[in-house]
Amino acid sequence: MQASNLDNRDKAWSGRFSEPMSDLLQRYNASVDFDKRMAEFDIQGSLAHARMLTRAGVLSEADLSAIEQGMSEILADIRAGRFEWTIQLEDVHMNIEKRLTDKIGDAGKRLHTGRSRNDQVATDIRLYVRAAIDEISALLVEVQKSLLDLAEQHVDTVMPGFTHLQVAQPVTFGHHLMAYFEMFGRDIERFVDARKRTNRMPLGSAALAGTSYPIQREYTAELLGFEQVCRNSLDAVSDRDFAIEFTSAASIAMMHMSRLSEELILWMNPRFGFIDIADRFCTGSSIMPQKKNPDVAELARGKSARVFGHLMGLLTLMKGQPLTYNKDNQEDKEPLFDTVDTLTVTLTIYADMLRGITVNKEAMRAAALQGYATATDLADYLVKRGLPFRDAHEAVALAVRHAEQQRCDLAELSLDTLRQFSTLIEADVFEVLTLEGSLNARNHIGGTAPAQVRAAIAAARQALGGD
Repeated sequence: MQASNLDNRDKAWSGRFSEPMSDLLQRYNASVDFDKRMAEFDIQGSLAHARMLTRAGVLSEADLSAIEQGMSEILADIRAGRFEWTIQLEDVHMNIEKRLTDKIGDAGKRLHTGRSRNDQVATDIRLYVRAAIDEISALLVEVQKSLLDLAEQHVDTVMPGFTHLQVAQPVTFGHHLMAYFEMFGRDIERFVDARKRTNRMPLGSAALAGTSYPIQREYTAELLGFEQVCRNSLDAVSDRDFAIEFTSAASIAMMHMSRLSEELILWMNPRFGFIDIADRFCTGSSIMPQKKNPDVAELARGKSARVFGHLMGLLTLMKGQPLTYNKDNQEDKEPLFDTVDTLTVTLTIYADMLRGITVNKEAMRAAALQGYATATDLADYLVKRGLPFRDAHEAVALAVRHAEQQRCDLAELSLDTLRQFSTLIEADVFEVLTLEGSLNARNHIGGTAPAQVRAAIAAARQALGGD
């Protein structure tokens, strides 16, 4: 029977049904509008599958040659934007398979031997996530490099460190930036670790129970660069743990971006005035001529929410599914793809934007002189002279209260006034009460002393390969 237009007869499952799919269900069911981004991975998986079938004697060398040639032409069309996608063929897999069959005939029909769309899509999405992890890990390194460059310029730049968003102790801006270097380093570790569980091949599990054909899964895995094969066919076709784990790692990375964004927004506010962000990363107001808005930071802070939502969506998607594959899993791709896109563009623009930050050292220093940031240093001074810490804490608290009443800093109190709170205080106390004295006193691994910050930057550059 000849058909001029696509209908049920063009679908992989057409023989079971006596009437065409409704137009509404056709649109509701189709995923090609979003899963076509996996086209290259689908072709990659199909070629490996064809080579394995040929090696196993299921396909002929002539079939393999025709499949490879046809796929090469299809791939060229896709890359050139010439490939015509249709929702009538539902998804990326059937669109490519139909085009291949139109090109090479029966050899194209034999390609699907020993596999199902269930293990095919599970393989495609793992290949996609693996590639995304590699790209995102590289982008995280670029953000780290930008942080290192900025931190190196401000190893000695004093700023207030905060707890409860109140001035706590002096730190250097370089030390503060290196905290984010550490966060993004942990993000890389999470992605690298998630990659291990992503890099397992489900292909060969077929619909759910495996296949009766003499397949060689380890060979296919080798061709596709998988470290191992999935060990249970039921789990292999229905597992989306790797996508959830990826989105979890992405959510944590976006949380780190959001924290950094919040600080940049605060620091750019004139009430802080610590930094300025280059104009090319900001926007203005349609009504207030003076405005310069840190839109990149605000968008990153906002976009973290959508990635968090995708994580919750994927967890909810999977929580009620029985084994094995269910159509629900079609809904995994859009949140996953958007997570990749959101994190990728955020990291890309941040790596560039960090290089466009200028620092107001004077404003940072002035802020560090507020809030009695060296009070802890005075307490430590007294402890080193024999006073128990709790007693030293009480003495310094009384001194701070007095300084508040006098509207001055601890360092501005006279020696005689300070001795009212402890007779252990001598003239050398004023060395302790300076900002630089406070910084230099914390000269240990992980401390904010400029010498330690320089060492941390040097170690970080070495870890990144000396860049």
